[in-house]
Amino acid sequence: MNVWQAAVLGLVQGATEFLPISSSAHLIVLPWLFGWPEPGLAFNVALHLGTLSAVLAYFWRDLIQIGRAWFAGLIRLRPLEESASRLGWAVIIGSVPAGLAGFFLNDVIDHFFHSGGGGDSAIVFTSLLLIVLGFVLWLAERYGTRRRSLGELGLRDGLVAGLAQALALLPGVSRSGSTITASLFLGFARPAAARFSFILGIPAIAGAGLLETLKLVETGLPAEQRVLFVTGVASAAITGFLAIAFLLRFLQRYSTSIFIVYRIALGLVLLLIVSFAR
Repeated sequence: MNVWQAAVLGLVQGATEFLPISSSAHLIVLPWLFGWPEPGLAFNVALHLGTLSAVLAYFWRDLIQIGRAWFAGLIRLRPLEESASRLGWAVIIGSVPAGLAGFFLNDVIDHFFHSGGGGDSAIVFTSLLLIVLGFVLWLAERYGTRRRSLGELGLRDGLVAGLAQALALLPGVSRSGSTITASLFLGFARPAAARFSFILGIPAIAGAGLLETLKLVETGLPAEQRVLFVTGVASAAITGFLAIAFLLRFLQRYSTSIFIVYRIALGLVLLLIVSFAR
């Protein structure tokens, strides 16, 4: 992999991690389409660090408020009294399903989708998930009431969104897409659904990055990959920050229809490419 490819993949990761179109699907499809080498462990760590930096930079004030309210609730023995404290508990509860799924299934999924074990079948499966989850998001848009605010968030909402987030281990589902979809079904307004999705994603992104970082510590970072590593972190962080800001503003006025169309169109195009390539 060269610096240009690293920059492109970093930009794609930063944008698609937070838009409901699946970052893992794009990171599988791009190298497959253009014959680029697999990014490898070190670069995957860089991408996780970049997107984690983006979401922490954007929501640091919210995180401080949530942390203060959470600890204050514990001290007063009223952990669910304040909305910020409830949000903190919802994030904790909602992070458990993804953590368990990642612990038990990450290696299997990584082998099939990211290490070439699935071959063209991995692309087909990813394409189908892009399409199916696009239709599920459409159903959420159609039948969700979009009346609830983030202040009305409860522990049950956190668990439901967390279960949806666990599905995002499968490329094509999308972590933000699955949690936004679940939140829309639960009746949340679009901006509230996106905001909760991003905050809920922080432990998941940090956990995935930590697991890969521990593996990288064992193998070490080769000197020739250091420039690629920095490029990946920087491009993913900058694009991720901009993607968060864009989506939160976009959803104040518009629906997720453009992302639904994109998901379905991309899935169909990929299926056609695989069919003709055989």
